[in-house]
Amino acid sequence: ANFWKDVPDAPAQAVRTRLKLERGEWFLDAREGMPWNTEVLGKYTGDTRDPAIRTHILKTQGVTEIADYFSNLDRDTRAFSGGVTISTIYGQARIVEPK
Repeated sequence: ANFWKDVPDAPAQAVRTRLKLERGEWFLDAREGMPWNTEVLGKYTGDTRDPAIRTHILKTQGVTEIADYFSNLDRDTRAFSGGVTISTIYGQARIVEPK
């Protein structure tokens, strides 16, 4: 079987998974997850959006730093997209995803 073990894609997948978990969604710990509605996508979240995402990424096991980061919020279409290059304990990985 092909498993992502000891490769940069393993922490990258963990980052994707953690970013898609909304705060309050996990029944074992309602504090876990991304605060999408309160700190990222709300009306007055310009100052909290990127710090909240970056902090969540950096708390992922295996991630050592954020090498590159961008985000884009299109207020007309309400579309949010972003990308990040992370340094992991196994090397670098790139993640680009729309919300």
